[in-house]
Amino acid sequence: MISWPLPLVKDIARRKSVLFLGSGISRNSINAQGKRPPTWEEFLRIASDNISENTEHINTFIAEKDYLTACEIIYYKLSSHGFNEIPKDSFMRPGFEKHRIHEAIFKLDSRIVATPNVDKIYDTFANQESNGTISVKNYYDDDLADKLRSEDRIIIKIHGTIDFPNQMIFTRKQYTEARYNNSTFYKLLDALALTHTFIFLGCGLNDPDIRLILENYAHVYPNSRPHYMVTASDNVTEDLVRSTRENANLEIISYDSTNNHIELCRSLESLVVLVEEERDKVASARIW
Repeated sequence: MISWPLPLVKDIARRKSVLFLGSGISRNSINAQGKRPPTWEEFLRIASDNISENTEHINTFIAEKDYLTACEIIYYKLSSHGFNEIPKDSFMRPGFEKHRIHEAIFKLDSRIVATPNVDKIYDTFANQESNGTISVKNYYDDDLADKLRSEDRIIIKIHGTIDFPNQMIFTRKQYTEARYNNSTFYKLLDALALTHTFIFLGCGLNDPDIRLILENYAHVYPNSRPHYMVTASDNVTEDLVRSTRENANLEIISYDSTNNHIELCRSLESLVVLVEEERDKVASARIW
């Protein structure tokens, strides 16, 4: 089980955290046929199978984990219309259901949840559980700053949503265009990095936007408190831990990934208990 750092527990309890939910969280879901959402690599291979010409060079990029270049080529080959049907087939139409890990994340009651996932698995569950009181906003919405300053719970779709496929961020060009066309959104993320603790669940460090935000934070404010990434122990080496701490001010919390990452789920459920206990302490002592 994960031994959660006390500063992390306190920040969640005081709702001074942003939970980042990556594809590893959605991966826990299944549909009525027992199918799970594809990983990023699996999605790209599914997409490349729709190209009629030779795709050996695309498969090479995928094998080398250069996913942005692979996706760029696939998108160009298929055109926007041909490409945009594939995310719908992969992430929306199968009808994936929530998992107990989503329940634990919801019970943490973080006011701000952010996700690069274009699927709606957590969004749908959270709004059903909250009777529709959670606002879901996209990176391009012009009222996002107002929502962040409000008292409302909010889910931020930092790469867009499957509902609006033409505004999803998948390719290298789309990343670049989003950074220039929606620069105020990235300023908001920079501001959140200063005022809130980021906790990455089911995420990797291969997202260029997230990496840039964390590296800027680490180098501009070198003595600031760290953010956290929770990841499977088989993804971690001592050198990676040191490099991540030095270059991104990011502390890695690892867990055993056997049995479909059940330790992460149980650890999040134990974190819920710790956070609720801390909130009780805050309330009784009136140290808001």
